[in-house]
Amino acid sequence: QVQLVESGGGLVQPGGSLRLSCAPSGSIFSIRDMGWYRQAPGKQRELVAAITSGGRTNYADSVKGRFTISRDNAKNTVYLQMNSLKPEDTAVYYCNAVRFGDYASYWGQGTQVTVFS
Repeated sequence: QVQLVESGGGLVQPGGSLRLSCAPSGSIFSIRDMGWYRQAPGKQRELVAAITSGGRTNYADSVKGRFTISRDNAKNTVYLQMNSLKPEDTAVYYCNAVRFGDYASYWGQGTQVTVFS
């Protein structure tokens, strides 16, 4: 079964930057939307940023101006550039992809981002 594989998480001090990447482990055809979600301990999973196949983006208010989502349609890869990181950005970040037609949804296993002083 095809899954998404995230990379790029880690430990960083406040004000620092990280870049997350996500690509499928196999072939997924006709991906419609791709996005990043995060889940902090004791909290529900929330949308961080999303991007359509045409490049239209959407961001959570808490990350606007600091995070940038982008994608490479040829590689079915999505990126999340995170700048000016804050301790409240600490969470497990998950990649998601939705396919055209049947709206099948794919998830990654998550990558930990920890922002600490």
